[in-house]
Amino acid sequence: MLFHLLLCPYIIHQLEVICCAIIRPPRDGGIRYRGLTQEQVQRIVQILPVDYEIEYICRGNRVIVGPKVRKCLPNGTWTDIAQHSRCFKVCGETFIRHLYSKKKLYIGALFPMSGGWPGGQACMPSAQMALDLVNNRSDILPDYELELIHYDSMCDPGEATKLLYDLLYTEPIKIVLMPGCSGVSTLVAEAARMWNLIVLSYGSSSPALSNRQRFPTFFRTHPSATLHNPTRVQLFQKWKWTRIATIQQTTEVFTSTLDDLEQRTKEAGIEISVRQSFLTDPAVAVKNLKRQDARIIVGLFYETEARKVFCEVFKEKLYGKKYVWFLIGWYADNWFKIKDPAINCTVENMTEAVEGHVTTEIVMLNPETVRGVSNMTSQEFIAALMSRLGGMNPEETGGFQEAPLAYDAVWALALALNKTVAPLKAKGRRLEDFNYNNHDITSEIYRALNTSSFEGVSGQVVFDAQGSRMAMTLIEQLQGGSYKKIGYYDSSQKNLSWFGNDVWIGAGPPADRTVVIEEYRFLSQKLFAAVSVFAGLGILLGIVCLTFNIYNGNVRYIQNSQPYLNNMTAVGCMMALAAVFPLGIDGHHVHRSQFPVVCQFRLWLLGLGFSLAYGSMFTKIWWVHTLFTKKEEKKEKKKQHLEPWKLYATVGVLLAIDFLSLMIWQIVDPLHITVEKFTKEAPKEDLDVLIQPLLEHCNSEKMNTWLGVVYGYKGLLLLLGIFLAYETKSVSTEKINDHRAVGMAIYNVAVLCLITAPVTMILSSQQDASFAFASLAIVFSAYITLVVLFVPKVSNIEHQDEKKIKVFEMWLKAANIKNVFSSGVLSRCIIHSVMKHWLHCQA
Repeated sequence: MLFHLLLCPYIIHQLEVICCAIIRPPRDGGIRYRGLTQEQVQRIVQILPVDYEIEYICRGNRVIVGPKVRKCLPNGTWTDIAQHSRCFKVCGETFIRHLYSKKKLYIGALFPMSGGWPGGQACMPSAQMALDLVNNRSDILPDYELELIHYDSMCDPGEATKLLYDLLYTEPIKIVLMPGCSGVSTLVAEAARMWNLIVLSYGSSSPALSNRQRFPTFFRTHPSATLHNPTRVQLFQKWKWTRIATIQQTTEVFTSTLDDLEQRTKEAGIEISVRQSFLTDPAVAVKNLKRQDARIIVGLFYETEARKVFCEVFKEKLYGKKYVWFLIGWYADNWFKIKDPAINCTVENMTEAVEGHVTTEIVMLNPETVRGVSNMTSQEFIAALMSRLGGMNPEETGGFQEAPLAYDAVWALALALNKTVAPLKAKGRRLEDFNYNNHDITSEIYRALNTSSFEGVSGQVVFDAQGSRMAMTLIEQLQGGSYKKIGYYDSSQKNLSWFGNDVWIGAGPPADRTVVIEEYRFLSQKLFAAVSVFAGLGILLGIVCLTFNIYNGNVRYIQNSQPYLNNMTAVGCMMALAAVFPLGIDGHHVHRSQFPVVCQFRLWLLGLGFSLAYGSMFTKIWWVHTLFTKKEEKKEKKKQHLEPWKLYATVGVLLAIDFLSLMIWQIVDPLHITVEKFTKEAPKEDLDVLIQPLLEHCNSEKMNTWLGVVYGYKGLLLLLGIFLAYETKSVSTEKINDHRAVGMAIYNVAVLCLITAPVTMILSSQQDASFAFASLAIVFSAYITLVVLFVPKVSNIEHQDEKKIKVFEMWLKAANIKNVFSSGVLSRCIIHSVMKHWLHCQA
């Protein structure tokens, strides 16, 4: 074998750099240098200018297979350097016809050999390996030969623009374009529609490329980054989580991935309760996750940012048995142990913080030993690729993980082209007829690729409606500082293969939120019982007072106090005291559905009780003020007879106002139960449980408005009563002989009501204090009113009876009748009884 060392110059920054390339001449052939004489060749040419061409010629009865002409490129290499040119001996005309009958179909490829992702270092040899196998198959494109024309895009869209121009405007015509990086693929796929070209990518993961309107002819064997999301949703459902949180680095790929995740979780009935993002410093975002009680957290960021995030996670203690983190699986296995000057956490801190997190990673190499369409298992593929790479370290070779995807991309294209031969033939078309204006052939290739389904070395190759690869996802969990496979998920088949070896710090998968136990706050039963006893005794006192007033209704002193108004006062006090019982009834005593009825009882008993009790007293003081406060009219007024119907009418008006207002309130805006929530409380027993205190209230939609109207009206009535009581304190009249006692009762009731009403509103969230203030104000007001109005009457009547009995005894003594009775004690009892009966009859 003869080797010639040829040097090709190219210029960078006006400096001449000499590079060399080894050219393997065809066996039994020669080399013809276009533009050079034979004598110059014999002098062993050391330097060739750019664009010089080398032509291979085979001697004797041999033909050349492979590139016949190679051109010196500006980058110091030769065209088709990866393809061998060989000379074969002619064995007959059949071989020659077969050799030259195959028509070439050209693939324009952009392999990033350098740049941000130098994936072409392994992907290009992998694709070439697939081409060699395809071209040697007699059952796939038997009449055609696929040839790869490729350039180094350097993973740079700007460089790719120039190379795309070269691919499109230089012969031969390319039937398909194969870009690599997401940025380059975006450029190529968006422009390809103008030339009716199908684009098949092997290394693009950006979710933005799934837009069919923007990229109508784009396919990729590299799954979209959104393929992680179905797996995540499946895991959320498996572990019964319905509430998650997310934190992302603000880049396009993560933003679009998260948008897709949000859509999928919404369809699955899962809520993203917290969504945080950061540019370079995740400290604030992590604190917000802690503050908003995030438990199941999906993190979308690059490896360098992941170390920053988990350093903050360690500081905020956002890890452990209550938390689960979901990360991307393509980080290095020891990413959290790498020393990073950007963080101030130790390796031990990071190891503690990341323990137990779950990763999802696209399966790019079939884990099963299956012979696919290329008749090669994934293990055999790796061995063949390693041989072609010449022993290069896979960890240092760009695109080694994605190499199976490039291999399967070529097979997907070959099978799709093979599938179009028959339909095109039926239409009178051929693949070699393709040009950039031919839409029909592009449509057939698109249809064939869209229905692709075969077993490749990367697994089952299937494209979704957006042209993205559907692939299996590997699920791993960090256990004891190393990643363990815990399952696979096939999104195309919706099949979860679970190993059951997941490990949790607690008893099992944690809850997706803090368990909140709702606990209703009820009134203290001891307080309720004590106040109820006082209210019951008050009602009993009211009954005694009412009985006394009715029994002595014919006594002149009682008649002069307007007994019917006093009866109303006693009844009103008993109604108000009865309201204490529903005021203390809550969810501890009745069912929630019955609580609105209790609310109505409170309102009506208090409202009507106040109208009867206070209204009757107010009526007395009003008429006393009306009749007896003007000096020039006092003498005439005193002679006037106070008609009782006017008093009753006044009470009736006040009662009617309350009745109508309560009726309108109940009809327009009825009371219903509302629940007030308080700040959650953490019990000491279990840190993962919070107590949510709740308190039931009687409420309505316009509660404040109604209370404002009622309190305003009642408050003015109370203030007016105080004023009238003060004005009539010096009036003396026998027509309403207890008006001073009424004034005293009004003072007490008004003061208690004016103080209690605002205080109970302020203390409405404290059920015991609110009930104590309201109920005790009612009890004291009723007691004071009954005692002030009725005790003096009882005392006065008893005093008058005793006085008359003494007079009668004196008369009997004067008449010497007392001696009739033998016993002094017995005689006094008999005399007392007789006098009582007589006095009552006299009354």
